[in-house]
Amino acid sequence: MMIGLAGLELLVGILLLVKAATLFPVDRSLTDPAPDVGDDVARRPARTIVNSARKIAEDLIAPPQIEGSEMERVEPRLPLGDLGLATRPKSSMPRDWRETLLYHPVATSSAGFDSMGRKLFISGTRGVQTDRVCLFHESAWPCGQRAYAAFSNWMRGRALNCFVPPVVDRFPVAATCKLGKQDVGAWLVSNGWALALPNGIYGKAEATARAAEMGIFGPP
Repeated sequence: MMIGLAGLELLVGILLLVKAATLFPVDRSLTDPAPDVGDDVARRPARTIVNSARKIAEDLIAPPQIEGSEMERVEPRLPLGDLGLATRPKSSMPRDWRETLLYHPVATSSAGFDSMGRKLFISGTRGVQTDRVCLFHESAWPCGQRAYAAFSNWMRGRALNCFVPPVVDRFPVAATCKLGKQDVGAWLVSNGWALALPNGIYGKAEATARAAEMGIFGPP
């Protein structure tokens, strides 16, 4: 009897599976394996996609062809104003001159000195003659000697940084010098111990010294 019941249950289960297959069909394309590709298909090259877009007004849009022989080099245009010219650096010293520290300078005038075998005077200035006598409110005083002493005392025990040629020259050389960050020529002229050369860079400094009665333009 138990065997008969088991067989009956098995038969009922088979019938239910068949009924479910009819109610819910399975898509063969999802379950079937992909077909094999033959060697002739595998060796077939992939098709190349060619851009078949049509060009419109090509002669108007594309840049014209320029031959190298048609090109002409012209000179650069001039600046639009004086400002462009003012920005150009002006070289006042030869290219081979270099900044050199000159130790133990000894004044030879109110705008000249000797140091390390070199004879120099400050560029853009004119020294006051040692024997010059100045008048201030009808009072005469030896301003030349005072100017020489002022420059000598100011340099004493210091080193000047000057633009000088690489080879020591036996003749005096006009050079721009600094003592630390102080321009030597500006210090001399603005304090009235030297004169500015005509059309030089220290013209305003001399005018200031005259107005303030500094150095040789002032009292003894």
